[in-house]
Amino acid sequence: MNEELVNIDEKETDVFTDEAIVEIKNLHKSFENYEVLKGIDLTVRKGENVVVLGKSGAGKSVLIKCIVGLLTPDEGEVYVFGRNVAELNYKELNEIRVKIGFLFQSAALYDSMTVGENLAFPLKYHFKKMPADELQQTIEEGLESVGLKESMDKMSSELSGGMRKRIGLARTLILKPDIMLYDEPTTGLDTVTSKEISELILEMQKKNKISSIIITHDMACAKITADRIVMLKDGAIAAEGTYEELAASNDEWVKSFFM
Repeated sequence: MNEELVNIDEKETDVFTDEAIVEIKNLHKSFENYEVLKGIDLTVRKGENVVVLGKSGAGKSVLIKCIVGLLTPDEGEVYVFGRNVAELNYKELNEIRVKIGFLFQSAALYDSMTVGENLAFPLKYHFKKMPADELQQTIEEGLESVGLKESMDKMSSELSGGMRKRIGLARTLILKPDIMLYDEPTTGLDTVTSKEISELILEMQKKNKISSIIITHDMACAKITADRIVMLKDGAIAAEGTYEELAASNDEWVKSFFM
């Protein structure tokens, strides 16, 4: 597995293009009297990894929910693939969501299913007429991409935390999304496994030209995966740049993340 992972010293900086996949304009979102997002402007380009940093309550999760249409902005606009998410009907929104993968903190696997059955579940739901042999081949290729082909028949409940994250990633990527949303992908993992997951995220970006938004508190993950880092503070973007640019900042708040 490790031999196949991307070496961060060899990371390319031109994986992405200028094509905008996600555009967020003047996004505001409040809950009762508490304003969570205060005028967010953000563009994610095709094939780009954008890491979102910020302390708890900064609005990171709310931002992602607005992108997939789970929350409606109070003000501003969110465009995905050039379409205003708030203006889409139920069918159109689901068509957009099929192209968006989401890796939860817990990996959200079904413990009562085997690994193979977990990967088969989204395929059977979205591609009801897929032949059995094609289904099996797709599952095997998905598991092979994360180095766990031998785990096909294991129960999900038997897996370690790192294995669950990798299986969760394989299950999400099996639908070939154009956008990946990662919610704390390395939380709860040891240092070695965290590095493997981070490098796997980078490998998938380079292999499939996936655009990703990665919410994390793990600075090692940010350093490996980020083409660009956006830092949220009190619901607004307080700083933005590459890992190296932000690490060299003289701003005390920004520096506190890199110490």
